Amino acid sequence: MNVNQSLQVVSPRRRWPLGLAVVALLVSVMALAQSSARQEVPVSTTTSSNVIPPAASGAARPSAAELKARLTAEQFRVTQQNGTEPPFHNAYWDTHEPGLYVDVVSGEPLFSSTDKFDSGTGWPSFSRPVAPNLVEKKDGALGMVRTEVRSKGANSHLGHVFDDGPSRLGGLRYCINSASLRFIPVKDLGKEGYGEYAATFVLPGGQAGPQAKDREVAVLAGGCFWGMQDLLRKIPGVLETEVGYTGGWLANPRYDDTHDSKSGHAEAVRIVFDPRMLSYADLLEKWFFRMHDPTTLNRQGNDRGTQYRSAIFFEDDAQREVAETVKARVQASGHWKGTISTEIAKASTWNKAEDYHQDYLEKHGGGYTCHFLRTW
Repeated sequence: MNVNQSLQVVSPRRRWPLGLAVVALLVSVMALAQSSARQEVPVSTTTSSNVIPPAASGAARPSAAELKARLTAEQFRVTQQNGTEPPFHNAYWDTHEPGLYVDVVSGEPLFSSTDKFDSGTGWPSFSRPVAPNLVEKKDGALGMVRTEVRSKGANSHLGHVFDDGPSRLGGLRYCINSASLRFIPVKDLGKEGYGEYAATFVLPGGQAGPQAKDREVAVLAGGCFWGMQDLLRKIPGVLETEVGYTGGWLANPRYDDTHDSKSGHAEAVRIVFDPRMLSYADLLEKWFFRMHDPTTLNRQGNDRGTQYRSAIFFEDDAQREVAETVKARVQASGHWKGTISTEIAKASTWNKAEDYHQDYLEKHGGGYTCHFLRTW
């Protein structure tokens, strides 16, 4: 694919203006001048057992000499000296293999191939990070203000983030240096210590990543369960939905028991989904946090009370970690201006709601709902 063709991936109204393109060309020339004569940037073969510990771990940080010994010259220049590698002459700009991209210094998970797109710039481009392991800083170099992206643990310079990404992917473009990354193919995630990410991938031909299950359960609460179920059951990858009550103390609650906090239960939806088609993280970030307002404590629209609270009831530690990560990421995104009040709690006894509540809006078209998908 040539540059003109690859630029078609980005909406025309979001393509770089001429001035920014000139700056990009200047950056490219500077990078080429600073880099060695080799056209392909060497990539570290450091494995997860030999990575530099992140600052938060409390382990001693390596010296500059130790870093130079562990990293290639290009990796050191980019990550430690804020360098920029040449476009189209780096390891991952045109890589399409499914897998995880981690910090070449610390091994922190940074980006997923599922969020990678061809921006036509010659550098790896991602629509979002895979975990909250990034720090953003203002960069006034080159006579313009940009937003630099660094890794949280290792403080490695990674690249910059721009707001000219594809609108269908959220509008952001994380422009990242290949030299700051180490790529881990899906097949190696388990042995490299990143097995929890394996189930988020679908390999070519529809084959699931290693250890992927074909069914997973999520229990979510976000106000009146009529509207929640009506949106959730239409999501590709969702197999079954059922409305009910959970998170309370009264045994065998009925609808009237949940009101005025008499039972402590939330109106919730139990979702059975295929994680090979829909990841738990995407279910939360792309659907759950868009279909209700998580900043209104114990309220959705005109419905008030603890039974209408926003909550994620996790099935295991893996779901808990994903829920916490996604909640933090949505809060940091600024899509919701208030503080997200979503409760994250261990799933408890599930109580199926009365039959007349099941698929209510499917049976009663035009019935009450305050739920809709926000456009981000």
